[in-house]
Amino acid sequence: MTSTLALLGGKPEVAAPGPHFTWPPIDDTTRAKVAAQLEEAISVPDRSGIVAELEDGLQDYFGVRHAVTTSSGTAALHATYWASRIEPGAEVIVPAWTFHATASPLFHLRAVPVLCETLPDGNIDPNRVEELITPRTRAVMVTHLWGKPADMPALVSAANTHDLVVLEDGSHAHGASIAGQKVGTFGLASAFSLNGPKPLSGGEGGFVLTDDDDIYHRVITLAHYNKRAKTEIPQGHPLARYAVTGAGLKLRIHPLAAAIAQDQLARLDGYLGGRAEIARYLTGQLARIPGLEVTEMPTGVIPSWYGLTLTYRPDELGGLPIERFHQALIAEGATEFDRPGSTCPMNQLALYQHPASLFPGHPHSHRRYRTGDFPVAEHAHAHTIKLPVWHREQDLELAEQYVRAAIKISDHHKELL
Repeated sequence: MTSTLALLGGKPEVAAPGPHFTWPPIDDTTRAKVAAQLEEAISVPDRSGIVAELEDGLQDYFGVRHAVTTSSGTAALHATYWASRIEPGAEVIVPAWTFHATASPLFHLRAVPVLCETLPDGNIDPNRVEELITPRTRAVMVTHLWGKPADMPALVSAANTHDLVVLEDGSHAHGASIAGQKVGTFGLASAFSLNGPKPLSGGEGGFVLTDDDDIYHRVITLAHYNKRAKTEIPQGHPLARYAVTGAGLKLRIHPLAAAIAQDQLARLDGYLGGRAEIARYLTGQLARIPGLEVTEMPTGVIPSWYGLTLTYRPDELGGLPIERFHQALIAEGATEFDRPGSTCPMNQLALYQHPASLFPGHPHSHRRYRTGDFPVAEHAHAHTIKLPVWHREQDLELAEQYVRAAIKISDHHKELL
């Protein structure tokens, strides 16, 4: 290529103005469902109507006995921990690199998140879990970062050896699977987000999945109360006397969000299939570009392609800093190329370095973290560039333009040094 880099005054490879990726797809069918829900009910205090339809659909899709919707993925994670009897002082091993909500609800339970080193792809390293187990350890929480399933067989085996509970944060990984088994069904319970850009979206919302009746009743007790708790917690159950109040919180999903999510659930597999096709093209092309390394997928692992991650290799481009490479991508109009921000190694966050300021006397005080404690996760995060994955055949032309932008910068990297 001989064209001048856009950053240096040339013509951008991607001419169309952004944003080039929006989610979820909203069409007239979606609008009609939301409009119909406005006429039916904008508050659903029990398991009926659109809430029941969505939860039934989630149970069928994931093949689980119970699905309980919540107001957010964070709320679903909070309910999952509480329902799993994570008590004050208990330790839960979590990946060092994830969105903070994977672990932050533990502070509110006065439990202790114990950060574990990750693999370069950001998923928890099964070989590092055992060294963190103490007599206080109760569970391992697994994130499937960017929609790539973690090594669940190895993690479940390690947890079972030490009689630990396995929990999953599937917020990036709706529909992802390992050897045909869907993410979110490997552990005692799992939590998912329905936040805006997630593969399955309601704009806002979340849900908990489990096959365990006790977990189910405890999730209802924490996240719901009164009508729903009275109906779903059996008489004679130890929690039945708390049905009116629950645990004092209300974390239920809004019916309009449920309507959007229920509409999107029917399309999810189609979206995932389309993403897989675009991802196949992108990974094949981007893997050939000096300076970029594509994250590989093991045999039998099917991701959700919430994000396609690339490892930047400055050594292949004369030491060109990632900041300069990314700046050049944006100048080329490839504005969806992104560097992870808030989803970062949590040891770099104030909450994990100085938790006592927000939670005085928290038992976390014996687990203080500093930058540099997790070199694999920190190096991987600092060298990651990610891209959302489109799902429509007509998006292939845009994907091709993004590839050309990356090739152009790689070819002309010396001009940026």
